[in-house]
Amino acid sequence: MSLSVIILAAGRGKRMLSNTPKILHPLGGTPLLEHVVKTAERLSPSKIQVVYGNGGSTVRETLDYLPVEWIQQKEQLGTGHAVLQAMPACDDNDQVLVLYGDVPLITQHSLQQLLDETPPNGLGLIVTEPEDPTGFGRIIRNEMGNIIAIVEEKDATEQQRKIQEINTGIITTSARFLKSCLPELKNNNKQTEYYLTDIVALAVAAGHPVGGVMAHHPEEVRGVNDRWQLAKLERDYQLMMAKQLAYAGVTIMDPSRLDIRGKVETGKDVVLDVNVVIEGEVSIGSNTNIGPNVTIKNATIGDNVVVHANTLIEGAKIADNAVVGPFARLRPGSVLERETKVGNFVEMKNTVLGAGSKASHLSYLGDAVIGKQVNIGAGTITCNYDGVNKWETAIEDGAFIGSNTSLIAPVKVGKQATIAAGSQVSKDAPADRLTIARAKQSVVKGWQRPVSTSKSC
Repeated sequence: MSLSVIILAAGRGKRMLSNTPKILHPLGGTPLLEHVVKTAERLSPSKIQVVYGNGGSTVRETLDYLPVEWIQQKEQLGTGHAVLQAMPACDDNDQVLVLYGDVPLITQHSLQQLLDETPPNGLGLIVTEPEDPTGFGRIIRNEMGNIIAIVEEKDATEQQRKIQEINTGIITTSARFLKSCLPELKNNNKQTEYYLTDIVALAVAAGHPVGGVMAHHPEEVRGVNDRWQLAKLERDYQLMMAKQLAYAGVTIMDPSRLDIRGKVETGKDVVLDVNVVIEGEVSIGSNTNIGPNVTIKNATIGDNVVVHANTLIEGAKIADNAVVGPFARLRPGSVLERETKVGNFVEMKNTVLGAGSKASHLSYLGDAVIGKQVNIGAGTITCNYDGVNKWETAIEDGAFIGSNTSLIAPVKVGKQATIAAGSQVSKDAPADRLTIARAKQSVVKGWQRPVSTSKSC
């Protein structure tokens, strides 16, 4: 029996008050729908179908990289009607699992349990008991405790609304049963929609067993209908990420002030201080300490690295025993080799800093290749852009660049060369020599400062 996953993602999302379709809003830096698709992939289904409506081509164009089949629901006539749109692509013998694009934290564990515990001729539901069930369909059981129906809150009686157990909407059953019962659904309810939940009563009437699996964690079945729910779910997600890192050997100084917006791999004894933001694909080695207010995006950081406060790292590679910051910025293409130092208010872009080299203060290093054991003095900049093209600066091993130096590319500084402070170097500086490139100092006799001619009021 093959597994076919259907993800319902056609909701209008009116309460989001946004021009962006609800399922494209990010959770942890990833669109809501993508979270659901990735979880579904881990179940090894034969196919994943996404039924979309609101947002139309925008949804498909934005997420066209996902391994799914797109099914358009031209009219939003309810969840039962949405699932019906995907039925032609399902074989009668398929096991069908219905998920929701705005319920992003559902876990593989709960879904696998649902699939395992639902008999081939049965209908399985994931249920939960929230503190406040307001707004959700209630699970109706008979005196034997068996599920016999689901009643949406708008159609429920006052007594039924007191029931705590709710339907999450996630179901599994056979494609054959869905093909037989979905055309029988009626829309004689206050929403005039075809509810997927009505198949529970049809299954009971047809003698199919109906069972419920309790969600392992309440947050995994929480949906998103407005910005506040999205904000609360974001914190749930971030706490989950922090917990995973803590169990992997990372010290989290404050789990409520950590944001993971992508994928991070860490070694042992990593420390993440408050307000650290990690985006994209990030790797952090063992015994590395990331200070407060640091943002790291698509970067690789080695072992025993110290990143001081308020540093921005994007698209960079940092080798073992390096020190970065505070207030440093490493832009894409920056490579820091072993035991390097990039200090406060230093910006690097597309630059290699060789082993043991240091740029400790107030410098811009762009499009440069810097050798080993080089000292970059405070205020040094590589003038890499002529208004049209970018040019490279090469600084060889052991060079000493004095403070407030401008290296006007393309230019090369030889091994063990020394550049005098305040120089503007536009020609290659030879190895083992002192190069001075600054205007002759002069004193103008008789010069006086200008005096204001304006009259005071």
